Amino acid sequence: MSDADRIVDLYERKAHDWAADRRQQPHFFEQGWLDRFLSLAAEGSAILDIGCGFGKPIAAYLIAQGHAVTGVDSSSTMIELCRRDFPEQDWRVADMRTLDLGRRFGGILAWDSFFHLTYDDQRRMFPIFAAHALPGAPLMFTSGPEYGEAIGDLHGEPLYHASLAPDEYRALLAANGFAVIDACMNDPDCGNHTIWLARRAEDR
Repeated sequence: MSDADRIVDLYERKAHDWAADRRQQPHFFEQGWLDRFLSLAAEGSAILDIGCGFGKPIAAYLIAQGHAVTGVDSSSTMIELCRRDFPEQDWRVADMRTLDLGRRFGGILAWDSFFHLTYDDQRRMFPIFAAHALPGAPLMFTSGPEYGEAIGDLHGEPLYHASLAPDEYRALLAANGFAVIDACMNDPDCGNHTIWLARRAEDR
């Protein structure tokens, strides 16, 4: 089994460890980008958080700003934590690669989740993003800064990441009805994340 194929099992086994690590991070470095994302979403609109983890701090922030959240994650343990802490929201155990919720949202977020997919699985995600986005909805996801694979570490086990080339992300977004609002490579103010912020066309 490849490192990419182990991702779902890895996050399930390490769910409590990962949540403990995230709680210890003192700085909410995602807030600036989340504010930009929410500035493009309709007030009070429903947000789809793909790869929501245990819901903190990102889903918690979206909820605090008045948005209903539907969170999906492949880890049932992560989803149990979300349901415990935010029982009024909609939490689903699901694999993003086969996601089909039968509804559209006012914003879609795939932060630190989409980049664990293989190249081809990433390419197949863009029609899934489009199928779940209302006209005008923002989409924000993180990737790598250039084409390639990288192996990180999650409590002593290999953690797979992959990225397409920036030009291919632009082409995939355009082909699926999204206009790029901003793309920032290795943002030093956001933990050196590479962030894509796009918006679904109004007439889709």
